[in-house]
Amino acid sequence: MATETGVAPREIVSRDPATGETLGRFDCGSTADVRAAALFARNAQPEWNQAGVRRRVHVIRRFMRLLHERKAEVAQLITRESGKPYVESLLTDVLVTLETARFCCESAYSFLRPEPVPHGNLVMKAKSGHILREPYGVVGVIAPWNYPFSIPAGEALAALVTGNAVVLKPSEYTPLTALELRALLVEAGVPENVFRVVIGDGSTGAALVEASLDKLFFTGSVATGRRVAQTAASRLMPVVLELGGKDPMLVLDDANLDVASSAAVWAANVNAGQTCISVERCYVHRSRYEPFLELCLSKMQRLRVGSGMLATTDVGPLIHENQIRIVEEHVEDARARGARLLTGGIRLSDLGQNFYAPTLLANVDHSMRVMREETFGPVLPVMPFDSEDEAVRLANDSEFGLSASIWTRYAARGEELAARLQAGAVMINDSMSCYGIPEAPHGGVKASGLGRTHGRQGLEEMVRGKYVDSDFLPDSNKVWWFGYGVRFTAQMEDFVDFLHARSWWRRIRGGLGAIAAYFRDGRL
Repeated sequence: MATETGVAPREIVSRDPATGETLGRFDCGSTADVRAAALFARNAQPEWNQAGVRRRVHVIRRFMRLLHERKAEVAQLITRESGKPYVESLLTDVLVTLETARFCCESAYSFLRPEPVPHGNLVMKAKSGHILREPYGVVGVIAPWNYPFSIPAGEALAALVTGNAVVLKPSEYTPLTALELRALLVEAGVPENVFRVVIGDGSTGAALVEASLDKLFFTGSVATGRRVAQTAASRLMPVVLELGGKDPMLVLDDANLDVASSAAVWAANVNAGQTCISVERCYVHRSRYEPFLELCLSKMQRLRVGSGMLATTDVGPLIHENQIRIVEEHVEDARARGARLLTGGIRLSDLGQNFYAPTLLANVDHSMRVMREETFGPVLPVMPFDSEDEAVRLANDSEFGLSASIWTRYAARGEELAARLQAGAVMINDSMSCYGIPEAPHGGVKASGLGRTHGRQGLEEMVRGKYVDSDFLPDSNKVWWFGYGVRFTAQMEDFVDFLHARSWWRRIRGGLGAIAAYFRDGRL
């Protein structure tokens, strides 16, 4: 098909990363397509907001029922398009979305109810104030391919329940999953123009950043996130950025090694390591280092790699060739700098072009790319430490700060260390599952991004706060209005003393001196 200019549009092709099978073909969304989607959303948003929270919650509850009924077919689609094992699609995409929808429905009424604001200043006691939370209007979402259902759904559900319209630009690798999300929402009762999907590549995403939006949520690389923030800043559009991580795992000298090693192997290899909160750096107390490595080696060698559609598969393919190359470069750089390769480190070409063996590296250090850059692959690098102070220093020695985990038999010890780590979330004796807790905020510090999704903080990102104040004395001129003078100045000095002087005697004297201001002549 040709455009009006006679130039064929760019094509977006969805492929199964395990087999290379073509799943769908789409025209790449143009700037005009993006602008039209944003305009449709803007025109539809007021009616959606005016429908009220009860109606919006009803629609989202129906979405939950539809998703639950079709959980298997949705999870299979996610697996075919992203490659992850079916059970991971079911849990990390479908179940997480169901839980997020539940949280939004349970929280919407109390969150959107006017919030009283107490007045501590004595003079302001004759007023009553409250905060109204109003939707931004049109919220843009640029979503990644690694969790192509739960990430955009989580942001969209929070936006929708608070009265916003949404324009979603999914990853070019997972457009079918985004279209399935839209189909379920529309069937549940979300008006078609309130939730729009624009399929495209990076140029389509750039057009969305420049479109008529009121706020943007972006999940992706640091480099792209910086460009998004710069463009948004030029028009003072607020953004929430989730830009990945290099998440550390700290195994203390009292940790249960069998449990911790199982966690490390799982958290480094789930979704083939393509998870922003996966374990990408593991630090183990030197006294437990070699036993920990032995356990990890034994467990990692038992992982079954293959198509995500097979129930026996533990680790599926990576999403595409470029991602495998990054993994290969990190592993080879580590080996060249002295790291020990204990297992893996090779492509599994007999399975297909996107498969890479789960890889365990020892004797790593922070001169290596695998310990500094986001690998996003099935690689577990393990480094020893000698003290808690050293462990904290190593964990914080990163431009990222998304999440971390601490492994110890004593929760109090873990919580003390957690307070010292530079991360948006710290789990003690577990890893990654915090994203499956919709009540918990998700987001990072440093180069891991800005703002939060999930939880009450995530809902707050979807609304503007408006303060409304009512005065109980509408027929009274206020003491602080015009009609200044020498006496009034002295009375106000007394009033400040009445409120804040350290001495009770000065407060009493100030109060007596300030009373006359209320009865003064000459007020306008």
